[in-house]
Amino acid sequence: MPPIYLASRSPRRRELLAQLGVEHELLLPPPANGPDEPQLPGEPAAHYVRRTAREKALTGAELLKQRKLAGRPILAADTTVILDGDVLGKPVDRNDAVRILGRLSGSEHEVHTALALVHRGTLHEDVSITLVRFRELTPGDISRYCDTGEPYDKAGAYGIQGLGGVFVQHIAGSFTGVMGLPLYETARLLGLAGIVLP
Repeated sequence: MPPIYLASRSPRRRELLAQLGVEHELLLPPPANGPDEPQLPGEPAAHYVRRTAREKALTGAELLKQRKLAGRPILAADTTVILDGDVLGKPVDRNDAVRILGRLSGSEHEVHTALALVHRGTLHEDVSITLVRFRELTPGDISRYCDTGEPYDKAGAYGIQGLGGVFVQHIAGSFTGVMGLPLYETARLLGLAGIVLP
């Protein structure tokens, strides 16, 4: 039986857990209609990302009870790109992707990935904050990148592990945090649940 539940639909988080050698089972509510995890009015971006990770983990704990599943740790995460205090989420369409990438062009932004783990009724939390600097992007750069389809399911409209990595001039922090699951912080939280990694 896998040692943990993962409360996330992200294939990248699943890949990174596999990289750690952590088997897992998905524990998810039915997909919601409308945008994922809306930001509350006046909510600071750094609070938003932690709240959404926490809510995913606590929702997972409720589902575990409702479905009468085995009591295992539940891991959740949320990744947010923040520029000048604004949350730059997943683009809704091509125009939105072009707008987001235009804002990131030639600037430095933060990528926050918040983690929440529920185990035996206790909530453990952590957050990884990484600074990423983009080179200047031309309209042609942005258009060609949008043509690849890569921006559309990713916070900030880019994937650092894919073609979007060519835009990154400098990074200070966790590469895997920008991907969506910071391995250092993940291993620390799993250790609190008794899952010791090499």
